[in-house]
Amino acid sequence: MTDSTDPTGPQGEPDPAPGAEPPAFPQEKAPGCPFDPPPGYRRLQAEDPFAPATLPSGQRARVVTRHRDVRAVLDDPRFSADSSHPDFPRMFPRPVPQVLKGTFPRLDGAEHLRYRRMLARDFTGRRAEELRSRIEQIVDGRLELMEAGGGPVDLMEALAYPVPSTVVCELLGVPAEDSPLFESRTRVLINGRSGPEEMMRAKDDILDHLEGVVAAKEKQPGDDLISRLLVEQVAPGLLDRAEVAIIAWLLLAAGHHTTATMIGTGTMLLLENPGQLAALRADPALIPGAVDELLRHQTAMQIGMNRIATADVTLGGETIHAGEGVVCQLATANRDADVFADPDRFDVTRTVRGHLAFGHGPHQCPGQSLARVELQVTLDRLFTRLPGLRLAVPAADVPFWHHLFGIHGVKELPVTW
Repeated sequence: MTDSTDPTGPQGEPDPAPGAEPPAFPQEKAPGCPFDPPPGYRRLQAEDPFAPATLPSGQRARVVTRHRDVRAVLDDPRFSADSSHPDFPRMFPRPVPQVLKGTFPRLDGAEHLRYRRMLARDFTGRRAEELRSRIEQIVDGRLELMEAGGGPVDLMEALAYPVPSTVVCELLGVPAEDSPLFESRTRVLINGRSGPEEMMRAKDDILDHLEGVVAAKEKQPGDDLISRLLVEQVAPGLLDRAEVAIIAWLLLAAGHHTTATMIGTGTMLLLENPGQLAALRADPALIPGAVDELLRHQTAMQIGMNRIATADVTLGGETIHAGEGVVCQLATANRDADVFADPDRFDVTRTVRGHLAFGHGPHQCPGQSLARVELQVTLDRLFTRLPGLRLAVPAADVPFWHHLFGIHGVKELPVTW
């Protein structure tokens, strides 16, 4: 951490003079430290927890880095998630399509709650536990294919993506053979390199396919979420068919990419920390707590909890004015020493309470219970069945996601055993 008397800003940059352009956000990670947030964020947390910054879109926004302040922002209805607001803080400049604009994650208040209630029963902790045995079957099937084919393999392609993708497809009632299409198109939307036309085509491909699934479910409903929405919401006129396809798309996208990334990142982190892995192998009862520690330490959604203030709000002695954009930095909040002792240490025996990996407040991730079970089962089965698992390349050669949507984690993970 930089001493408070140091006249330089994050990563050695001079503090901006009054009226000067604020420093750019996001910052780059330190070389050789893929598991840690950029070091400049820690100084912001200590000295300027509502720091002004210039986003890649060219907009200015406040970057909120302390745990208590992030919780307060995400729980306060005066901070809106509505990305249709002209001053909403965007990570991309226009004309990149705003793929969530107008969808229920970007609604506020009663309208947002209405959609969440439609989905609530399918994403409870009890429902996630009911799916545990099926998730175990899916994981075991993927591991059998890995063992039969032999290593080395890219664990992301062989296990990390197929498991949550298959699970959410089954939950929705989408044919399992459609998973590769959704995975490939979703990656076009989030890789940070696609052009506007390519992104729009990917979005249209997903929605067109899901509209076909919805039409088929109308003729022959099953025991799945899409069918239930058609019966309970579309039939009485509470939703239309297009909205069902959009909800299914959102759940597919959210339901597989971040969880897959956490599977890959968690695997690598454990391989790079053999003492922690040995502790899990010696006591499997530690796995649920270890998964929450992993979620805290390696928060997947590091950027993306953006908000726009709809009124003047005072937090921690700082006033954020109406119309100001706010970026909640979840990864830094989850490394806040005021909440987590020795926060940079990964410790599978830690009792973790109150981490913000799934956000907080009314927009907290509805699929968190399912994600936890998927991570618990996958990591347990993986290291039990493949005790000799190891990286097939030097750790420094493992690529990580680094793009403006802010998903942190392993992009490819070559392993052998």
